[in-house]
Formats: sequence, C-alpha cells, structure tokens
Amino acid sequence: MTVTDIAPARTTTYKVTGLRVLRSEWAKFWSLRSSWITLGVAVFLLVLFGAIASYTYSPDAVATGGPPGPGSGSGDSDAVSLALTGVSFAQLAVGVLGVLLAAGEYSTGMIRSTLAAVPRRLPVLWSKAAVIGPIALVLTTVGALAAFQLGTPGLDGEKIALTLGDDGVLRSLAGAGVYLGLVGVFGVALGILLRSSAGAIAALVGILLILPGLASLLPDSWYDTLSPYFPSNAGSAVYALHQSSDALSPGAGLAVFAGWVALALAGAAYRLVRTDA
Repeated sequence: MTVTDIAPARTTTYKVTGLRVLRSEWAKFWSLRSSWITLGVAVFLLVLFGAIASYTYSPDAVATGGPPGPGSGSGDSDAVSLALTGVSFAQLAVGVLGVLLAAGEYSTGMIRSTLAAVPRRLPVLWSKAAVIGPIALVLTTVGALAAFQLGTPGLDGEKIALTLGDDGVLRSLAGAGVYLGLVGVFGVALGILLRSSAGAIAALVGILLILPGLASLLPDSWYDTLSPYFPSNAGSAVYALHQSSDALSPGAGLAVFAGWVALALAGAAYRLVRTDA
C-alpha cells in the first residue's frame, strides 16, 4: 500500500449559528447544580411567603393591639397581594441566578473559551437572556398560582377573598411571572456589564431594594414624580391587582421596567463588544 492509497482525514466544520449558541447556553445552564437550587429557592420563597401571608391575615389585628404578623394588612390588601408577598424575596434569587449565569464565566475564566467559540460575541448575551427569561417566567408563574391556591382556604370568609375567575386575578399572577422573568434578564445584563458576581449582585440589590428607600430623601414633589419610574416600583405595578393613585398602570409599568432592562442590555452589549474578556 502506497502513501497515495491512504485517504485524507475528513474534518467537519460547524457554522456558529444563533440556535447552536442557544443550545450551548441551555446545556451550560442546566449542567450547573446552582441553577436548580436557586430556581427552587425562588419558587419556594414565592409559595411559602404567599401562603403564610394569607393564613396569618387579620384585618383587625392592629386595631385590637395584637401583632400585625406578615399577613396583616390594611384596606388596600387583597388576596392577590397577599399571595404575591414572596415576590420581593423571589426577585433576589432570580436576579442572582441571572448574575451568576453571566458573571460566573468571568470568575472562572470560561468566558475566554465561550468568546473564542462565538467570535461575534453578542449571540452569547442574547442566548443567556433567552435562557433565563422564559425559564424564570414559567416557573415563577406556576409558583404564583400555587401560592394563591394554597392561600385561598386561609382567607375563606374574608372580604378580600378572591378566586382565579375574578377580574384581574390571572393577569396579576401572570404579571408576577413576567416581572420575575425580566429580573432574571436584568441580572444577566448586570453580570456582563460589571463582570463581577459580587459587584453585579450588589448593584441588583441596590437598584431593586435600596434605591426606592433612598429616593424618599428627595423633595416630595420630586419623589412623587420620579418614584413610579424606579425599576422595582414600575415592576410592582405589573402584578398589582388594583392601580393606586401614585403608581403606573400595569401596561405602563411593564413598558418602563422593560425599558430599564433594555438599557442594561444595551450597556452590556456595548461592553461585551468593545472590551476584552
């Protein structure tokens, strides 16, 4: 047998496409134990605090001098707001998961391999956002429905009791899932933008939880004007059953919060393309 009889080895080349990058990010997401744990924590907190708030609700607890408890409310309380008490806790878990999905690769150095495989870079950002957003939306919507259904017996006979068939209930519960899905995407954007898990988590907590409190130091006229447009306040309007006088409508709240997320994504995209890993 001569050298010319040996067939040359064939090499298969694969084109980098958006779908293949998405599959890669999907596989990376589910291969991490932290993804399962953090998602489970988010849903657990959503269901747990919602059920507790419903079962401990007492409209006259404050009037009689008793402890208000986590579910004690005022006249503004309703079955949906009690069921969604855990949203403020779940948003931290979902946001942190988004941060870790993005910034975690910078901590381990894996981002170099990722960007070497995807030289155009931006599909990496879009794929990470496309993975965490729908997953968080679906699971937290299920959690919100579970919290409402579990809390319904605890409100039996109360004036604020509602059913899934009442006006706006399903819209509010689904709105909580939409908000938390966007929070996950927001975490991804902050992770890519800041490239530090600790820094991005601190920014997430500051923007969603601390900023509204600090804004109360502003003059009243400024605060009343700006407050509805803060990210967490606009987001809470998305899943509110009743629109308060100083809040945005659900549609406007969704548009404002989505605008904040889009702004963070734009900053993350710019830094991803313009700077080295």
